[in-house]
Amino acid sequence: MNDFWKSAGMHLVDVNEEGWLAVTPDFLRAYYTRPEVHPIDTSCGEEVKLFEDLMADPFLDVPKSRLEKLSDQDAAYNYEVVLGFREHLRAAGTIEGAYLRMMRTEQVNVPPVFIDQMVHLIVRNVLRDCGDPIRLRAAEVFFRDQSVSTDDGMIMLADEEIVSMHAAGGGLGGLGQLLVESDTPLRKVELDVLDEDNKNQYWERSDRFDMVVDFRFTQPALDAFARVIEAWTRHFLNLDVRVEPRQSIQDEQWTWHIGLDREATQILNALYEGRELSEDDSQRIVALFRMWVQDENALIDTMRGKPIYLGLAMSEDKVVKMKPQNLLTNMPLPQEA
Repeated sequence: MNDFWKSAGMHLVDVNEEGWLAVTPDFLRAYYTRPEVHPIDTSCGEEVKLFEDLMADPFLDVPKSRLEKLSDQDAAYNYEVVLGFREHLRAAGTIEGAYLRMMRTEQVNVPPVFIDQMVHLIVRNVLRDCGDPIRLRAAEVFFRDQSVSTDDGMIMLADEEIVSMHAAGGGLGGLGQLLVESDTPLRKVELDVLDEDNKNQYWERSDRFDMVVDFRFTQPALDAFARVIEAWTRHFLNLDVRVEPRQSIQDEQWTWHIGLDREATQILNALYEGRELSEDDSQRIVALFRMWVQDENALIDTMRGKPIYLGLAMSEDKVVKMKPQNLLTNMPLPQEA
């Protein structure tokens, strides 16, 4: 089996008996070595000592009084954020458990990039046995914003950060460190359309996020994305579902829908309420799906025997920002579930 997404950090965690990812000392050390936390030449002795102590014992209790001794208050704040994230992880015990708690109930002061990294790692775990590059590329939508091109009736998704990097003339951007660590020549990054002929190139390029995917209806990537939704739902909710790409929603008994992002939520709400969409809003729909839950007894009474409709849409500036947590928090399940 080919390896992929080494940057997700799968090598830093352990898979427990339930198939979820246990928080390990090495996983925490990766956060202590982030640029926002790692000491620099001008760091005070207290900061250097704190870093060294945490690297030796990643679960070390750090009282607030110790952070107050740091001369750089920005560094103290960064440590407070990272240590707060650590406590949330420690309380949950697993990456998946921590993610669920964040999305469902708890307000945690966690930078959005940490959430994206968690999803990246979780999806890597969910798809650990996947051998289909097209499915893996479709799964990138879960944790990386996508720039959408609709020229000539196409729906092409390209990694938004990579597109921005190219637009800036190949500058490093936020992905620079990753590209440097993977020895990717920045000026030679290419954006190729992933298809059956070149899909095996994905294995060596998976951490570059530089392959474009055709997301039109009937194209393999859309069906592959549906399979990822199924796997994500099964992994978290122990719920078997069947997801089918659709061109439109035509259902007089339409009862439940889930927007896979903020834009899609607004558009589906409008359609459900019978409001007429503007032409611009209609054109922002990237994909529609119909989901069937295999065990209808797992649903609330009013949803048994009925499908759930899903939508993915782009913003006005043609960017898809998926919220995969919506699949976990907005399902029509009994409260006790």
